[in-house]
Amino acid sequence: MFLCILTLLLLLAPAFIQVQFRIELPSVLEVIVLVFVFSAEILGEISSFYEIFPFWDTVLHTMNGFLAAAIGFSLVDLLNRSDRVKFELSPLYLAIVSFCFSMTIGVIWEFFEFGMDQLFGFDMQKDAIVHSISSVMLDPTHTNHAIRINDITQVTVNGQDLGLGGYLDIGLIDTMEDLVVNFIGAVVFSVFGFLYVKNRGKKDSIISRFVPRRKSADRDYLRLVIDGGSAADAKAKAGGANADDSANASAAGTDSADAAGAKAGNADAAPTVIAKP
Repeated sequence: MFLCILTLLLLLAPAFIQVQFRIELPSVLEVIVLVFVFSAEILGEISSFYEIFPFWDTVLHTMNGFLAAAIGFSLVDLLNRSDRVKFELSPLYLAIVSFCFSMTIGVIWEFFEFGMDQLFGFDMQKDAIVHSISSVMLDPTHTNHAIRINDITQVTVNGQDLGLGGYLDIGLIDTMEDLVVNFIGAVVFSVFGFLYVKNRGKKDSIISRFVPRRKSADRDYLRLVIDGGSAADAKAKAGGANADDSANASAAGTDSADAAGAKAGNADAAPTVIAKP
């Protein structure tokens, strides 16, 4: 139930952002965001693609790094081009901010996964099977010397063989792999973002399809509908007022005509006096 509600909210997020903040999302970016949400929540979590395809999580975290960098880049770029805010960063600093934003989102997401696993017993930090471990906990002398065990093929817990064919790593490898591919996605977009700002206006760039911009007045369709409705109401009211004035004028004219007719009738009905000599 929680995943269904979360998925619905995430699918509605692009439309909400465009309407609420009057930001135009490029079609390419919007499609990628929707595909990412569908792949992560519906296919990954609900349809268990994370278990069926071991690479699924890696691909999505790479996309997440790319998209998060695009979002961070877009936020600062919108401020750079805003007339209301005095805010300007060089292309290099803009790329650094987008990279840091992406990595921050990736770390916060790993915090979220760890919290869900610890508090609710989920397994969002997917475990991995390893065949060698190295730990100071195995040092009998307690002198902080790492002891390594190789060729692990069997692990027994409480007298029961887990049947995994190796040692069960609890989420560490998954977390680090996620951060590494997030790093790669962030670096790729940050480099392209830097080149995009550096050469803005000189030639069309593929990055422009990932960078949101403020809606121009002729493309703010919600505002056009609202203003159009207000104009139509005002026009209807003005038309109604003109009709009332015309009706009043017509009525006044009718009354005047009736009054004139009445006077004429009275004149015709007046007695004729004939003087005789």
